[in-house]
Amino acid sequence: MEWLEVSTENCPVQRALDVVGEKWTLLILRDAVNGVRRFDGFHRHIGLSEAVLSDRLRKLTSAGVLKTVTYQEPGRRSRNEYRLTRKGWDLWPVLMALGQWGETYALGPEVPRPVLDVTHTDCGAPVRVTVQCTAEHTALTPQDVSVRPGPGAGRASVTGGGG
Repeated sequence: MEWLEVSTENCPVQRALDVVGEKWTLLILRDAVNGVRRFDGFHRHIGLSEAVLSDRLRKLTSAGVLKTVTYQEPGRRSRNEYRLTRKGWDLWPVLMALGQWGETYALGPEVPRPVLDVTHTDCGAPVRVTVQCTAEHTALTPQDVSVRPGPGAGRASVTGGGG
């Protein structure tokens, strides 16, 4: 089966984008990975409206990416903090890869590099996201990889009019 014959119905990229494919959602996740937990912190740091922030936090919570934990400051009403779940932390490599790409291609030449100095705590070496073979643990390029439809892939339905 050729790529264009594969249905997009179960496409994992499309399904992931249904959950995290909005700019503000990714910025909320970026901040959550870096320790922001409270509504006011997200609001102040990202600068989006309270309504949009509330909507995105609700969506991430209902998708199981974030969970709420109640806290209460003395003399104040109880509120929720937002914490990453295992499902949320599993998006960390995606955020790292986006940052790595942005550092390389999206910043102008006037911006000194690195913007964020991400290093391995134990040895201090820079951290890079790579695609690797699980057997050989070697970094791979797109030319080193074969992609074939798996058991969850269906055949694309033929519609009239073609493009």
